[in-house]
Amino acid sequence: MAYRILSIDGGGVRGLVAAIWLNRLEMLLQAPLREHFDLIAGTSTGSIIACALSMGMSAEAIVNFYLTQSREVFPGGPSQFWSRIGRSLTQGLDAPRYDGKGLERVLKRVFGTTQFGDLSTRTLVTSYDTLNREALVLKNDRPVYLRLPVWEVCKASSSAPVYFPAHPLTLDGQTIPVIDGGVVANNPTACAIAEAVRINQARAIDTRSGIDQFLVASFGTGETIRPITAKQTQEWGALEWAIPLIDVLFDGSADATDYIAQYLLTPGNYFRFQTPLDTAYDDLDNADATNLNALVGVAETYLRQAGEARLNELAIRLKS
Repeated sequence: MAYRILSIDGGGVRGLVAAIWLNRLEMLLQAPLREHFDLIAGTSTGSIIACALSMGMSAEAIVNFYLTQSREVFPGGPSQFWSRIGRSLTQGLDAPRYDGKGLERVLKRVFGTTQFGDLSTRTLVTSYDTLNREALVLKNDRPVYLRLPVWEVCKASSSAPVYFPAHPLTLDGQTIPVIDGGVVANNPTACAIAEAVRINQARAIDTRSGIDQFLVASFGTGETIRPITAKQTQEWGALEWAIPLIDVLFDGSADATDYIAQYLLTPGNYFRFQTPLDTAYDDLDNADATNLNALVGVAETYLRQAGEARLNELAIRLKS
């Protein structure tokens, strides 16, 4: 019997792209996505989508969330300017781009008091513990994570360096600073496959699914295509590399995971949905109306060109 995995990349406001594709898949299935997957994994903005789906939120509502709430998470104009000025007085000129308060408000609004252990589908979220310098993979079936508020799990996974301050997460009585899961696995598919192997190994032999039976749907959030020129790579220092380096690390880790999954899984059992961001900005935090509309356009163009057929194929596999 197939073991079905849904994985969603990080990418900030670009999560809108994955949400649109997931909404189309939900329409094809005519049922909540959590009813068709055994494990849902997410990183950063993907963790928000993953937890929302596991909680029972419709993909359509998630699309609306990105369209209406992104600006509060990534405020622009005077509000960002004065916030940055105020924080520079206490944190220095290199303070994070955003204070994280908007992100926290939005997450609390969406998830309320729901605890990680309340999610009805197995859910995996990645983050990084800067105190102990190790990956932190949060799973909603582990006792140590059961009572964590979902909003806090998502903030832990979404606090990208440079953009947001680290999130102080309390585990076993110790408060640890954690940052964006993208530094661990911006594409959490490999983590999800490893977790699925662990889950199935613990089952009775006649109920196990082998890795050759794993059906994996991996959703990207748009692929960065903006080049870094030879001249820039020779001349840039720490200041110029700060933002681009994060994008390079996130994109590189996602591509590496995609490569691994292609060769690890049975041909035909791996569905990767990704598209170049050729008509929208690839910034994680560009939440102005023009760019949101452009992201919608990128997602819909992909559906018309190739995505719709792939989603139909996936839906048939999930129904069977």
